[in-house]
Amino acid sequence: MLNINNNTDIGVIGAGTMGSGIAQVAASAGHAVYLYDANFSSCEKAIVNLKNGLNKLVDKGKLEQKKADSIISNIHIIDKLENFQKCGLIIEAIIEDLDVKRTLFGKLEDICEPTCIFASNTSSLSIGSISGNLKNPERFAGLHFFNPAQVLPLVEVVPSVLTSDNIINGLYDLMKVWGKTPVIAKDTPGFIVNKVARPYYGEALKIYEEGLADFSEIDFAMKSIGSFKMGPFELMDLIGNDVNYKVTETVFTEFYYDGRYKPSITQKRYAEAGLLGRKSGRGFYDYSKETTFEEKNYDYNKLNYIFTRILVMLINEAIDTLYRNIASKEDIDLAVIKGVNYPKGLLKWADELGLEFVYDELNSLYTLYLEDRYRPCPLLKKMIDSSKKFYNE
Repeated sequence: MLNINNNTDIGVIGAGTMGSGIAQVAASAGHAVYLYDANFSSCEKAIVNLKNGLNKLVDKGKLEQKKADSIISNIHIIDKLENFQKCGLIIEAIIEDLDVKRTLFGKLEDICEPTCIFASNTSSLSIGSISGNLKNPERFAGLHFFNPAQVLPLVEVVPSVLTSDNIINGLYDLMKVWGKTPVIAKDTPGFIVNKVARPYYGEALKIYEEGLADFSEIDFAMKSIGSFKMGPFELMDLIGNDVNYKVTETVFTEFYYDGRYKPSITQKRYAEAGLLGRKSGRGFYDYSKETTFEEKNYDYNKLNYIFTRILVMLINEAIDTLYRNIASKEDIDLAVIKGVNYPKGLLKWADELGLEFVYDELNSLYTLYLEDRYRPCPLLKKMIDSSKKFYNE
């Protein structure tokens, strides 16, 4: 069984936004945290940024100064991997490159104690492929935090086919101790959130490419009718078109080019042109000037069509995730609420809309386009035929 308490040293590799955020989470839970980056100056920069972020919370009265000082004092920056020797858990948050990750963990296996647990924050690579060359892959798992890790509660706990059950159960419990909301996902492309959320971007882009609506109208439809906090184009700009496109491309490739995950040429061109979103100053929207998302003289029927089309695609993807036994229905719904701030769980939403309605909408799209992306999941049809719902309230 995983035996980690407040006295256990935690290692974090990668001092970027994700790595430093994970370090703050662990340090807030009382652990001594050792932060490493191949570029040592990135560690120094991370500490400055963390201090600034914590000081802002203190100024707003959301955090006591004593606690802020304690968090920073718990984080120690190191300049060599050998300093991880006494760590009980090491979490990697570096570049999404399989060979780089494999090499890193191979080195760590020679440095660390056999009882040390290894975890990767990867969002797109197979946990089994990263750990497959290790001598003891049963101690390796995925711990996928969401950005910013200090704020968003969700953590996807991902075992490979070789990971010990004790390790998974222990990491799940540890994330709860750290104040996180853990869910368990099978080691499949995109895990839960990055798989289920693909239609939110992909179908919005397809609607735009058809000339049905522009970016702001699609965003307004999802926010005004669906109560989503951000529209798909706002969210892609926040994530970064380069990052979002890469995740879509990876999921598409890893699922053997399933048409449901087909990337958009529009987003590819935006990423190639450097229109990455907020971080570059311009993406689908121009952030060099004030950007507003005010209601215009929109046609409600068109807005409702846009919203319904994207929603049933999301629901179908959530149903497929359950059908493939990637996660439980509870974890699927919890993941989209806690990981991407959807207004409600998609399977619960399906029950409320009516499974027949969801099926008919999908079937109508499939009949029109004759594209596999619109094919209803077999589980949806089976549940309708047996008059079942996902929840029995």
